[in-house]
Amino acid sequence: MVIVQRPEVSVVIPTRNRPELVVRAVRSALAQTLAELEVVVIIDGPDAATVAALGEIGDERVRWVERETSGGAPTARNHGVDVALADWVALLDDDDEWLPEKLEIQLARAKASGVPLPIVGSRLYMRTPRAELIMPRRVPAPGEPISEYLAVRHGLFHGDGFIQTSTIMAPTALLRKVPFADGLRRLQELDWTLRSLQEDGVDLIYAEEPLVIWYADENRPRISFDAPWKQSLDWLRETRPRVTPRAYAALAMSVVGSMAAVSRSPRVFFDLLGEARRHGKPSMTDYVTFLQVWLVPAGPRRVVRDFFLGRSRRKDKKPLQASAR
Repeated sequence: MVIVQRPEVSVVIPTRNRPELVVRAVRSALAQTLAELEVVVIIDGPDAATVAALGEIGDERVRWVERETSGGAPTARNHGVDVALADWVALLDDDDEWLPEKLEIQLARAKASGVPLPIVGSRLYMRTPRAELIMPRRVPAPGEPISEYLAVRHGLFHGDGFIQTSTIMAPTALLRKVPFADGLRRLQELDWTLRSLQEDGVDLIYAEEPLVIWYADENRPRISFDAPWKQSLDWLRETRPRVTPRAYAALAMSVVGSMAAVSRSPRVFFDLLGEARRHGKPSMTDYVTFLQVWLVPAGPRRVVRDFFLGRSRRKDKKPLQASAR
């Protein structure tokens, strides 16, 4: 395919065996108010149905690469970045959607930021079977360590600070210098953000508007896989130099703790608690959260979260009526 004009943004979407979903994601990218873009779909392994579905879209801004073998979401994203033509890459998971002004707003924020290499996130609508929430509940405060913003809870439910893959827009050069970690099954966007922030000239900025629809709590296969908690604990220990002690304790007790709780092992419980106390600075909220994730199964926790946070949202905002098309 011949690209007549160099795009301002390359949209990178990894997918496999979900043609209906990826077409929805692609159409939300094509519906952007920013027209100068390309959509690069990386099909993570042979998938004739997805190739056929993409071929029916009929927009010259869409191109795809079908990989010979599956390597997982991080590998697929990196492949997409490698073949991107624009100076900016925006990431979009195949089961999410964008609102139409997403890229236009983020580009404006990037240009106004004065940051040489800005990572631009945004708030999002998280849709679950029970509720619709806006996350994160706030943007970083001036001078707040980003690791603490992304990790530390100020209540019993996550989402006070947050970054999700489909919200990220960043310079292509940065994504090539700091690729996603191959083989990391969870925490991919958090890991990439923390590693990228170690580079000179990089900062994380946010658009305050919710610009993404994130469909959560759906029991369908994902090419990012489910993570064994031991890998996440190894990741946490490798990440310690990049985060504050306060953030380290929060990550150990809430993020890794929620994954490890499925083991129901007293030894794992005390090992994680010791890890947080030795290398971090836990708060009372961290202790309460840690007990909560070990004593209350994930399903009931989500129901309670969605009830309280969804009720709070209904007091302040009207629900989003229509998804981006």
